[in-house]
Amino acid sequence: MRFGDHRTSDNVESQRGQSFGGGGRLGNGAGMLISLIGSRFGIGGVIVAVIVMALFGGFGNILGGGQQAVAPTGQSQPGATARETCQSDEITRFSCQVLASTEERWTELLAAAGARYEAPVLVFYGGAGQSACGSADSAMGPFYCPPDRRIYLDTAFFRELDRRFAAPGDFAQAYVIAHEVGHHVQTLLGTSSRIRQAQSAVREGEANALQVRMELQADCYAGVWASREQARMEPGDLEEGMRAAAAIGDDAIQRAGRGVVVPESFTHGTSAQRQEALTRGYRGGTKAACDSYTQGI
Repeated sequence: MRFGDHRTSDNVESQRGQSFGGGGRLGNGAGMLISLIGSRFGIGGVIVAVIVMALFGGFGNILGGGQQAVAPTGQSQPGATARETCQSDEITRFSCQVLASTEERWTELLAAAGARYEAPVLVFYGGAGQSACGSADSAMGPFYCPPDRRIYLDTAFFRELDRRFAAPGDFAQAYVIAHEVGHHVQTLLGTSSRIRQAQSAVREGEANALQVRMELQADCYAGVWASREQARMEPGDLEEGMRAAAAIGDDAIQRAGRGVVVPESFTHGTSAQRQEALTRGYRGGTKAACDSYTQGI
């Protein structure tokens, strides 16, 4: 994607260089793989709660706050300004530009639907951080925390996406951020709370199926955002996003991590479903193109 001199977002914070107490750390290699392999994409019981939390903060966190807000326990150092943070390195600057772009596009999209967009805050951290959903760890990958309406990102995740999961490219990175922004849109629209309520009344398999619909809609929303930024896209960008979507499909991750696929444990959708959702949003270009994923809930 070509953002050139496009502005960076002011809705940015940094926890880099801060230390935080409490909470165990997973090893980077094992933890990152756990956060994306089959168990990360929904097994049963406690494993679902723990591993889904790894990338998106858990059922409660994704769905509007199943956990109580947790006060930071770190020893904070004076923070950099949003501008200073965004200019710290190329990948961070690009992430800040993607966030700024989502602010502009979703303001337009929700205004067309008669709603007001309130932007989330993107929090950069290195290695470990703290959210209202609990501790953040680089092993988790990016996640959205509804209680504080913040997206937490250690940009080292993008290296893993490239090297471990063979999904390189700036658009793949943008897709990851846009997906998390999609969860924020779901929070603003009340979709996440409706799904949480519906999940509380059904069995695990049905709850997982509802979660799949939630995640696919976030993928679709990422496609809608990309559709509105086609002028900034370069040849091969959409293909980068499709490779990323395929790499983090439940079936692909479970097959790579366990050697077996357990469809009833899926919570994010298959590779094909995630690619289809991204494509649907990209071709539709409107929020309405993604409504069917959560229709009737």
